[in-house]
Amino acid sequence: MLLASGAVSASEITFNMTRGATAISQQVYDLHMTIFYICCLIGLLVFGAMLWSIVRHRKSRGAKAAQFHESTRIELLWTAIPVLILVAMAVPATSTLLKMEDTSKADLTVLVTGSQWKWHYKYLEHPVEFYSLLATDRKQIKGEQPKGDHYLQEVDQPLVLPVGKKIRFLMTSDDVIHSWWVPAFAVKRDANPGYINESWTKIDKPGTYRGQCAELCGKDHGFMPIVVVAKPAEEFDGWIAKTAETQAAAKAQQQDLASQTMTLPQAMEIGEKVFLGHCAACHQPAGTGLPGIFPALKGSKVTTLAENRNHHLDLVLHGKSGTAMLGFGKQLSLQEVAAVVTYERNAWGNNTGDVVQAAEVQSLIKQDK
Repeated sequence: MLLASGAVSASEITFNMTRGATAISQQVYDLHMTIFYICCLIGLLVFGAMLWSIVRHRKSRGAKAAQFHESTRIELLWTAIPVLILVAMAVPATSTLLKMEDTSKADLTVLVTGSQWKWHYKYLEHPVEFYSLLATDRKQIKGEQPKGDHYLQEVDQPLVLPVGKKIRFLMTSDDVIHSWWVPAFAVKRDANPGYINESWTKIDKPGTYRGQCAELCGKDHGFMPIVVVAKPAEEFDGWIAKTAETQAAAKAQQQDLASQTMTLPQAMEIGEKVFLGHCAACHQPAGTGLPGIFPALKGSKVTTLAENRNHHLDLVLHGKSGTAMLGFGKQLSLQEVAAVVTYERNAWGNNTGDVVQAAEVQSLIKQDK
């Protein structure tokens, strides 16, 4: 189940839609059940009439088929009745759909950007933004450890939202089409590169709600979960203020780090953590890549030749157009970019001895501007 916090037992698993945690999700559920019961009634009447006719008017009883070709009455009936049924379905469906599309008078707006394979959240009314990445241990994915209660549905930084406030979502993408789907909110919107889609929610109860990317967006499509933590308004205000302060301090710290010098062991330690968290899914922990899909970094000309050092940095910062290699300049700090490039140029026997510093990364960024 993707809907709420806590492990789900077999007795709790259902095959119906969720009622969700919002008023609009309850309306969607009620609409679904209304249409379902109408369809059940139609099926019961149609198949009941067929069965009764087959048994009551079978040839062995001497029944003879009635002839009523071009009967105006019959044609009017089988046209009018379906039209009335469709109108009865369309009225509540239209009402619900109009409410689902009404993003006006929002208390908070969050820009949701999909990337292969992570989500970026930016609060437009506050100086807070961050990436949210899969946090499931790689050993669980490889089968080396038992699967956790929220296997492939846990992230390092969940999206935090206030309860009782109308939240407007703006959906877009950095690369391919993604889809932001949280069943408990009745929200599922495609995130298309170059376009902005809108949706909204108003959460009734505090808690943790889970979803995932619902679009086949590439190799790690299944590793792109969504976790939303809903807090009371007062707690949310405290969290947003603290997070804004922390992020401002981190930006100031980046400037300090740009003037500091890392030793090779320091850079390798930081770089290994960054590589395993952001790069290993494609390039593999041993740097061997996936032949024909993702290039190997072990022994690569990019990671071993001195003349390709700046090109190597540029790839990590900006990615490579037309490939699955995305830029990490917005996601990683100056020190982290420097450390991961240092790690890739010295791990797996590459042993170039290069130690990239944060100041070098900062200088390259300024040149690009």
